[in-house]
Amino acid sequence: MTTYEAIMIAEGAQDSSVEDYIKAWQTLIDTNLCWQLQGWFGREATRMIEENLCHAAHARVNSDPM
Repeated sequence: MTTYEAIMIAEGAQDSSVEDYIKAWQTLIDTNLCWQLQGWFGREATRMIEENLCHAAHARVNSDPM
């Protein structure tokens, strides 16, 4: 998912499933973009991390086998 798509989903400008909505927020967190945009992006990202819907970028573990 591109950061543009993630922003559009997060803002509600693009329809998405709940799964894609969470993936969009995780993309914004992973790229640190949520902390650079309007304040509500950071607040929503924080809420989603606190509710264990998303993970902080530094806490992500890559589960792909090497």
